[in-house]
Amino acid sequence: MSPRFKARIAGLMYLLIFVMAPSGASTATPLKMFLNLASDTGVALMFYYLFQPVSRRLSFLASSLRLVFVVVMSVNALNYFGAIEFLQPSHSSASFNTGYGISLIPFGLHCVLTGHLIVRSAFLPRILGVLMVLAGVGYLIFLWPSLGDRLFFLYIVIPCVLGEGYLTLWLLVIGVNNMRWKEQDEVGAIS
Repeated sequence: MSPRFKARIAGLMYLLIFVMAPSGASTATPLKMFLNLASDTGVALMFYYLFQPVSRRLSFLASSLRLVFVVVMSVNALNYFGAIEFLQPSHSSASFNTGYGISLIPFGLHCVLTGHLIVRSAFLPRILGVLMVLAGVGYLIFLWPSLGDRLFFLYIVIPCVLGEGYLTLWLLVIGVNNMRWKEQDEVGAIS
């Protein structure tokens, strides 16, 4: 498969995340969570492949952080749906939202690193990287939950939707520049 085709697959999985991602505990269902987390895993793996020519180490770290997000959300979902009742009562919206906030920290770091990789790449527009860095910073506001609650819409939702949304559309419609990806891959990834 060409890098462009893999980028489009990543874009399709990212689109599924937008469609399936719960906007809160009230909309979460086991099927939605499973599809969301499976898509997140797929995006992490595709991004690892796509950004290796830029930096193997940073690509691995960024993808690993997204997978940490998946693991935290998986445990959070198991807890929410009552599969591990000994930790919390099932269907606890408060604990689900707390777990979701915690999971956004590695996800925010993933977005910042992915944005950095996009900026350094020769095969995607730099503006997409800048938008992803801003999205990551938005997610990292959850390091301070009270601040995240107050700034939720303006400083978190808007940058995140713009960064991830434009990247998703770009990957779906255009993909990556195959020739530039191969050139950057031949030069070798900068550590």
